Amino acid sequence: MSIRITDFVIREAIVPGIHAGTKDAVIRELVASLKSTGKVAESDEENIVKAITRREQLGSTGIGRGVAIPHAKHESVGKLIGTVGIAPAGIAFESLDNDPVNIFVMLLYAPERPGEHLRALEAVSRLLRDEKFCQTLLQAKTGDEIWQLLCEADGIAAR
Repeated sequence: MSIRITDFVIREAIVPGIHAGTKDAVIRELVASLKSTGKVAESDEENIVKAITRREQLGSTGIGRGVAIPHAKHESVGKLIGTVGIAPAGIAFESLDNDPVNIFVMLLYAPERPGEHLRALEAVSRLLRDEKFCQTLLQAKTGDEIWQLLCEADGIAAR
């Protein structure tokens, strides 16, 4: 069963203009955006940042061509959630191609539901291999514009 990006991206957590300038700061900013929506409890925020950082130490989730998909499992997450962040200037993220990253899709998933995150990673990477889609995403100025693009990519009407 395929999964749609709009099934797990939290619309209110989308960050159209990442302010962070480092890899660690990007991770913190994206986790904070999820916390601001109530999907991540304040008491879990630091542990989630640590979980994602540990995952990055295994190998960068900067997959190249300006894209990174930082992700981690965490027991506080009942179901797959995620957010999208755009950094127009690009941020050094130790990517496989050493290029700066402009597009971030963060995923958090429950440890007992690993299949869900694998399907989500597949959906995200398939979408972000589309050069035209990535260029359009980088032009988006608001969270609503980004959400609209994700809905179009999923073939659904924006809600």
